[in-house]
Amino acid sequence: MSAATPSACDAHPVDAWQHSLANVVRNVDTLLGMLGLEAAAVDAVAAASTGFALRVPREYVARMRHGDPHDPLLAQVLPRGAERVATAGFVTDPLAETDAEDGVLHKYHGRMLLVTTGACAVHCRYCFRRHFPYAEQQALRGEWHAALAAVAADHDVRELIISGGDPLTLSDRRLGTLLDGLAGIDHLRRLRIHTRLPVVIPSRLTDALLARINATGRPWTLVIHANHAQEIDASVRAALARARAAGAVLLNQAVLLRGVNDTVAAQAALCEALGDAGVVPYYLHLLDPVAGAAHFATDEADALALMRALRARLPGWLVPRLAREIPGEPAKTVLA
Repeated sequence: MSAATPSACDAHPVDAWQHSLANVVRNVDTLLGMLGLEAAAVDAVAAASTGFALRVPREYVARMRHGDPHDPLLAQVLPRGAERVATAGFVTDPLAETDAEDGVLHKYHGRMLLVTTGACAVHCRYCFRRHFPYAEQQALRGEWHAALAAVAADHDVRELIISGGDPLTLSDRRLGTLLDGLAGIDHLRRLRIHTRLPVVIPSRLTDALLARINATGRPWTLVIHANHAQEIDASVRAALARARAAGAVLLNQAVLLRGVNDTVAAQAALCEALGDAGVVPYYLHLLDPVAGAAHFATDEADALALMRALRARLPGWLVPRLAREIPGEPAKTVLA
């Protein structure tokens, strides 16, 4: 979720996922060349002109349709000229998170969120933390002491949400250091990991990683982020099956994006693909109004109509909750 550089190679030998993380596509011309597209045909611009670097794993590029300027996966990662257009109401800190201390966000009762890293495998152009000041957070340098002390001191906290950036860009060693630090916090009952890596680099869900998380002895939930059925291929399904077999509860959070998944057909296909992979569609978020992403915004009335159509088409457990996050509210606002 930021332009930070992942610490991919602090374990030896280098695993397949670390190789993928170190060899992402970073150049717009390279990406378009892989897909047989011209920059003018897709309103592409150099990532540097948007202030938000291009990063996309080659495994993810392989799922894009060659020669299709409207490919829904390409739309999520390609820097476009529209990002440079200032739009009223679209700001750098849409969720009022920059007052975080030591990487800790305490928005809701009973839960704390720890921003563990600024690194991501993929830079999604609609990311609500694309302007987040990661460099100012001590915890992001692997110094977990203050963050863990904050969790330990608040006995109302039952669940720790491990987020970023993407926490699974951390090596097993660094992630293990964090998990070890939770050992003596008896009031902490559950762990939740928010990550896009099982979708964009599914090889990250190694047996070693899953065993390391299970060693905490706590129930844990893996919240993935897929926005389109095309993202969920055989490699993703296999990775998610490994996590499910290891005891993880699997949920998905998607973002409603104009031109990507804002049709009934696209949402129904996504929800069914998730269900077939053993993942519960959890939230469908209205776009957070982050500067640079206004071109992805959808109308709330259209979103509500879409949800009514989905309920008529799918079993209830496959229909996500349409939600909006409003800073300062005690919970997400569920709209449908």
